[in-house]
Amino acid sequence: MKDFSIFEEKIGIKFNNQDFLKQAFIHRSYINENQGIVFGHNERLEFLGDAVLELVTTEELYARFPSKPEGDLTSIRAALVNTNSISDAAKNLGANDYLLLSKGESKDTGKARSYILANTFEAIVGAIYIDSGYENSKKFISDCLFHGIDKIVREKSYIDSKSLVQEKAQELFSVTPSYEVVSEVGPDHDKNFTIAIYFGDEKVSTGKGKSKQEAEQEAARNALVKKGWMK
Repeated sequence: MKDFSIFEEKIGIKFNNQDFLKQAFIHRSYINENQGIVFGHNERLEFLGDAVLELVTTEELYARFPSKPEGDLTSIRAALVNTNSISDAAKNLGANDYLLLSKGESKDTGKARSYILANTFEAIVGAIYIDSGYENSKKFISDCLFHGIDKIVREKSYIDSKSLVQEKAQELFSVTPSYEVVSEVGPDHDKNFTIAIYFGDEKVSTGKGKSKQEAEQEAARNALVKKGWMK
């Protein structure tokens, strides 16, 4: 098994019981191929970590933005802790090097791996919480994620761009935006989509993403900027 003391140094937290940290990296698929392993998989730690992550981010946003309404705070939190965000945080920590996966799962480095890394991040939070409590969990989450809050708010990436562009297009032009796939490249497990948004026959803008939903959101956001409805 990997030397997890290196990971402890990276996150600046020394575990009282390193077994919790080790378990955070064990995917269910690994257990299926390694029946004799002492530790269970990481899903219970993930469950715990998800709750801690929500509380810590909620507390931070509540304190940081005293004048923002509940709806905005909820949207900012969702943008801060979505799968892409926490998956990227896990990658930046080098979590890929510690994952314990089945041979099949190890070969998949696309969207499925991103979900696994996001779940692992939550499991790490759970492991820290159960090993040394709330404050260390908060420190870990703060170090990994809170630097992104100002960017989310500045770029208004927490706004549901598709809903807003539909509202504006219907109000000002009496049309409902439509979306069309321009291109779809890459293998099934790692697709990249380019999607165009139309107001009637007018092609307003395009967006790119790893899923159709992500590309549509970017296309809608770009349309909002182009029409001067969002800076």
